[in-house]
Amino acid sequence: MKIKNRPLLIVVFLIFSMVVIWFLEASSFFNPNRIHYITAPVERRDIEETVLATGVLEGAKQVTLGTQVDGQIKSIHVSVGDKVKKGQLLIEIDPEIKHNELMKMIAELKKAKASLRENEINLSNKEKTFKRQYKMKLENATSVAKLEDSRTELELYRTKVESSKTDIIKAEIQVKSAKAELELTRITAPIDGTVIAVKYEEGQTLVSRNEAPSVLTIAQLDKMVVKAKVSEADIFKVKSGLAANITTLGNHDQRYEGVLKTIKLAPDNIINGDSANSSSDNSSKAVYYSSLIEVPNLDKSLQVGMTAQVSIITNRESQVLSIPLSALNSGQNISGLKHSVRILVNDQPVEKTISTGIRDGSYVQVLSGLNDGDNIILNNQQSEKTALQTNAIFTG
Repeated sequence: MKIKNRPLLIVVFLIFSMVVIWFLEASSFFNPNRIHYITAPVERRDIEETVLATGVLEGAKQVTLGTQVDGQIKSIHVSVGDKVKKGQLLIEIDPEIKHNELMKMIAELKKAKASLRENEINLSNKEKTFKRQYKMKLENATSVAKLEDSRTELELYRTKVESSKTDIIKAEIQVKSAKAELELTRITAPIDGTVIAVKYEEGQTLVSRNEAPSVLTIAQLDKMVVKAKVSEADIFKVKSGLAANITTLGNHDQRYEGVLKTIKLAPDNIINGDSANSSSDNSSKAVYYSSLIEVPNLDKSLQVGMTAQVSIITNRESQVLSIPLSALNSGQNISGLKHSVRILVNDQPVEKTISTGIRDGSYVQVLSGLNDGDNIILNNQQSEKTALQTNAIFTG
């Protein structure tokens, strides 16, 4: 029975389709100028006003270790990615030269102490000689010249004793310096953290002339900072303590929440001492202020050196009436935050004056003039000749 009725059903469906098409064409013919407005509902949503900046991720605490001594790297005890503890031995530089220098300084210290003992013995003898000469002079048993010679030799050895004491102090300082340099051949971790860079290999020679060569970098990665640059046009909008959202170039969908910790009070060129050289170019160059945004990184998904896009939240409103920005038109601006817009009522446009608040990149807050559920007309409109859709709902 079903098989016999199938051709009849197909014929009925085709006739119905033709009637619908004829009706639509007839409607377009008899009312060619009918306008169909693109609208969006007035609805409640969260709106955030933000300042955008870009920067580079670093460990919240990051230390680059250098060496103040020359020599060949004897051994490297860590690799990139290793976790280290404060005080842990990381790199050893061949200590032989520094050890020999220490032994030399120790020998000089012993020599100075021996010299002091010798001079103190001589001083003691000279004091006895002077006392004898002085006693003999009282008895007229010696000449004035011999007494004066004895006095001179006494003062001379007193000076030698003081000089020997000074030599000992100098030798002790040299021993301490030599011990410190010997200790510098052992590079240890100054903080707990993770090794993120090792710039040398075993057997290479380090030469520190004007500045210490950087050999290794350690960072604490459970918390990161973004060193971002904020434009001078936005700097007055931000302050320490504001919340910020961070995304990376490699993963736009993952958003990290951070806090703006520090804003430098001067542009980098002034802080770096380049103001004199660049002052003539200030009128033609954009000015940026460095800021630090702190972000937790417990899952270690953020890596040092990543480029970060930062949205510093300067204002936030939750579940407020809002409309798409495309509903506003510069020609409809009345004054300040007041605008003239149109809503669709019974398929007819009705003008409304509204007051607006904060805005993000897509929506603007409505303070007054509209109700939840109103259909606001967007700037774009189209006729029935080009489209049959009469209500495009915008959702975010």
